[in-house]
Amino acid sequence: MKLEQINVPVTNQLLVDYRNQKSTISSFFHYKNEEKSFEQRSEDLKNHPIRRAELVKVIREFMAPLEKSVKMEQHLQELENNAVVVVGGQQAGLLTGPLYSVHKAISVLILAREQRAKLGIPVVPVFWIAGEDHDIDEINHTFTALNGRLQKLIHPDRSKKKTMASTTTLDIEDTRNFIKNVFQQYGETAYTDELLVKVDAILVKSHTYTDFFAQLMHWLFREEGLLLLDAADPLLRAYEAPYFEELVNRSDEIAAVVSNRETLLAESGYGTPIGATKENANLFYVKEGERFLLERKDGKYINNVANVQFTKEEMLQIATEQPACLSNNVVTRPLMQDMVLPVLAFVGGPGELAYWSTLKDAFELLGMKVPVFVPRMNMTLVNRRVAHLLETHDLTIAEVLSGKVAQMHQAFVNEVYDDAAKETIEKTKALLQQQYVELQKHLHNNDVHLDKLVIKNLDIHENQLDFLLKKIEAEVLLQHDVTIRRFIEMEGQLIPEGNLMERIFNPFQYMNEYGVALIDDILQLPLEVNELHQVIYL
Repeated sequence: MKLEQINVPVTNQLLVDYRNQKSTISSFFHYKNEEKSFEQRSEDLKNHPIRRAELVKVIREFMAPLEKSVKMEQHLQELENNAVVVVGGQQAGLLTGPLYSVHKAISVLILAREQRAKLGIPVVPVFWIAGEDHDIDEINHTFTALNGRLQKLIHPDRSKKKTMASTTTLDIEDTRNFIKNVFQQYGETAYTDELLVKVDAILVKSHTYTDFFAQLMHWLFREEGLLLLDAADPLLRAYEAPYFEELVNRSDEIAAVVSNRETLLAESGYGTPIGATKENANLFYVKEGERFLLERKDGKYINNVANVQFTKEEMLQIATEQPACLSNNVVTRPLMQDMVLPVLAFVGGPGELAYWSTLKDAFELLGMKVPVFVPRMNMTLVNRRVAHLLETHDLTIAEVLSGKVAQMHQAFVNEVYDDAAKETIEKTKALLQQQYVELQKHLHNNDVHLDKLVIKNLDIHENQLDFLLKKIEAEVLLQHDVTIRRFIEMEGQLIPEGNLMERIFNPFQYMNEYGVALIDDILQLPLEVNELHQVIYL
């Protein structure tokens, strides 16, 4: 395994400006994107109240079914005392979801390790599972690359209800078959059987999407002591009860300041990532496992689809007595996270950066500051075959990500294209059209009116010539199939359909090629959380 760090142009302007500390975006945060901010945040956290013993009890209970590790116990004890945390989170995708879920966890671990050394205090890594998310269609599938072409495999059990990931059950047999199909597309290697046995052992202990995700993530990161929290955990909800009260009490103010701040963000040229309005309650109501977004109207909290409406007093009562019936949205989740945890830094992607850009005033309303926001690391994994193809064609990863393979592919096709055959067929079509014009004139002169039939007959001949041309093209390309497949494979593996591979493939595709030690070995590389793109040759 080898690490290469490269510069890759970033198209997200907000992220570019944030990394460069441009005033148009840095003013939306309390801390700049620079090293001294961690020390400032650490000092500020000394006055930030956290009910540590209760919090650690919640985490212990959630992680109780998981295999213990020395680092996990160390981090729990440190958190109960005086540790701060680096936190990141993601939805509970099947087979961990896209690689960026794992890359985010790696970023959290590396940053916590770095800041522990620099600040000289315990800094604990925490992964916040968004088990309250209810868009199952976003997490019920994965992708493979079959013959260089992207294939989407979807879990067969698809509910019409908007149930949360933490309450959506996984049928064991359906999921087992889904996993087998995925691994069949990967192809059998020396590691396939071992992985299937391990994943199946985890699956049979899982009841929901969140269970399965948490078990897999813990297996991958157990020795690093990554602590896991589920946003939809009833015990966490009970712990959050006073914070839900605060969110309800300040609901109108939060909605107003977020809406105003988003207007400023749009005026700075960064768009409206949330679509905030002053009527947003920024809370969901959970009914029979489904989430329904509440809106404030005429002094009530309502959702017409769920046929529910509550007064403010009733909402406060729910927050106190039934906190598991409430759930956060993109506005209140960061606020809740900061009330629950002593957050030194939050690790997120460009989408999360956009959301968090709207929240400065909301944090201030609750007597808090936006934690240091750290963009997660971007990574590209390169297997040995693709590395060999890159070397053969004298290509760098930076060139591939900038679209050079697609250009070379098209240039090669143009080079081998049979222009003479195309020109001959075009001439034949022109002659044919000319002859049909003569035929129509002859028919008209003899008072025979078959214009529609003549046109249809010409169309048939032209379509046959087009079909012949396509067959000639296909035959020519078939003669160069090996070279073309190489281009397709490089594109399909490294930049599938124009996306970074970390947004498409899950880690098991690479564990199937490299082995179960993939994540452990990546964590041994000299990684740093910075703006460089991490290229890892397996």
